[in-house]
Amino acid sequence: MRKPLLVCTLLVLLTACRRPEGGAGEAGVAIQNVGSDTIVNLALAWAEAYQAHNPDARIAVTGGGSGTGIAGLINGTVDVANASRQMKEEERDAAEANGIMPVEHVIARDAIAIVVHPSNPVDNLTLQQLSDIFSGHITNWADVGGESRPIVLLSRESNSGTHVYFLEQVVRLGDKHASTLFSPDTLLMPSSEGISAEVRQNPNSIGYDGLGYVTPDQKTIAVAVDAGGPFVQPSIETVNQGEYPISRDLYMYTAGEPQGAIAEYLDWIRSPEGQVIVGELGFVPLEVE
Repeated sequence: MRKPLLVCTLLVLLTACRRPEGGAGEAGVAIQNVGSDTIVNLALAWAEAYQAHNPDARIAVTGGGSGTGIAGLINGTVDVANASRQMKEEERDAAEANGIMPVEHVIARDAIAIVVHPSNPVDNLTLQQLSDIFSGHITNWADVGGESRPIVLLSRESNSGTHVYFLEQVVRLGDKHASTLFSPDTLLMPSSEGISAEVRQNPNSIGYDGLGYVTPDQKTIAVAVDAGGPFVQPSIETVNQGEYPISRDLYMYTAGEPQGAIAEYLDWIRSPEGQVIVGELGFVPLEVE
């Protein structure tokens, strides 16, 4: 029979044990950084760069979706939760009921790109057309200027912050009272890479992804608020200038105001040095001095 200490060690690695008293940043305790799959590659790059210059730092990065990271913050197994959406009111209530006061930190910005196969002749779509496509009201590419082919819908799973943002801001067009849902024919992908792979091999598909995950073998659609235009391609410049209509902040959440090693790490992430990495990975850096 294994010793309890070994069992607990395994559970810590799986983020199933509560964090030890005193929190991350103390000697021998890693910062557990968990959550958004949109942010995970950026978080890994940050952790690698930071640890290269701070050899005493230990940062363990895991994906799983924004909901997973936030749930870990609520139950005390995560030090820093990555999220591509803001915490919901019910999540904040659950955290506070557990004695945790979540603090939000904006760490980068992102454009959500609409991606299709390079052979697709459609170049431009409005937000209303996107809403109609992803809700299943438009089911053929011919209805939006393409060839007469069925539209194959791709989405992230519901645990994804990108899924939640796209549902609220595109499918429901920002209307908090709307109840429109994704079409039941939508294929749910477990990761951003899954959407990319399907788009590359399926000429009838349409999906959405963080700008940092768009590869040259995908085609991005220019998006307009309405038919009057302008139709704008996603880029760092169009996000910073407020021109691209599907853009958002990216977040890290901590349990209370960060202290010690966690505070130092977050300060570095939002410094010019940390924000250089944001741009290198295709996301939109914060404007920092």
